[in-house]
Amino acid sequence: MVVRLIKPVLAPVLIAQAMRIRKVALELPEPSGPRYGLGLCAAADVDDASRPLSLLIAGDSSAAGVGAATQDDALASQLALALAQRIQRSVHWQLVAETGLTSAGLLAMLRAETLPPFDMAVVIIGVNDITNNIPIAHALRARSRIVRLLRATTGVQHILFPGLPTVERFPLLPQPLAWYGGAEARRNNDLQARWASHARRADFTSHLPMAGFTHPKLMAEDGFHPSPVLYTMVAAHFAEHLALKVDPAKP
Repeated sequence: MVVRLIKPVLAPVLIAQAMRIRKVALELPEPSGPRYGLGLCAAADVDDASRPLSLLIAGDSSAAGVGAATQDDALASQLALALAQRIQRSVHWQLVAETGLTSAGLLAMLRAETLPPFDMAVVIIGVNDITNNIPIAHALRARSRIVRLLRATTGVQHILFPGLPTVERFPLLPQPLAWYGGAEARRNNDLQARWASHARRADFTSHLPMAGFTHPKLMAEDGFHPSPVLYTMVAAHFAEHLALKVDPAKP
C-alpha cells in the first residue's frame, strides 16, 4: 500500500534513474557452452540401473547464467550436479532461457520449443516483469499458463518457482530505485507464494524464498547478476528443496 501511494510522487526520479542505468550498466553476455548435460552422482552406492531424473531450467538472464563465463559455472549445470548428489541419481538437464524475458516472454519461448518429457522444472522469472512495470496479477496469469503448458507437453511432475532475491541490495541500483525494486520484489514473492500454494496447483508447484542470497561481494561485476560463487550457493538451495519433491518410488 505504501509503495502505491508513494510511487506517483517518486515516478519522475524512478524513471530517470532507470533510464540512466539502461545507458551505463555493464551488459554481460550469456555464458558459453552447451545448454544441456548430465549431472552425475559419484557415490559408490548409486543404483546404475535407475533412470536419470530429467530437469528443465527455464527463465531469464539469471536462469541463463549471466555473470558466469561458461555454463559449467552457471546455475543449470551446478543445480543438476547438486541435485544428483542429494538424490543419488543422475540428472539430465536442459536450459531454455534468455536475457530480458518477462513471464509472458518465457511463455512464448516455451510454446515455440519442442520439449522432451521432464520430471521436474525450475522457472526463474519475475525481475523483468517488475522493470517493465507489468502488473503482478498479469505476470502470475502467464506463470499459470506456463504450468499448464509444461504439464501438458512434458508431463512434468513438479515445477519450482523461486522467489526474487533481495533486490534492494543489488549494488547497481541507486536509491530510491533500489527501495522501490525491493518492495515490488517482496510483493511478487508474497503473491507468488500464495499462488503456488493454491489448492488447484499445490500438488505440483512450489515457491522457494530467496532471502539472504544477495550480498554485494557475491554479485557479478555488473552489480545485478550472481557471480559463480553465488550460483553455487543458489544451486545447493534449489537442490535441497527439489530433493524433497522427488518421488522415491519412481524408477
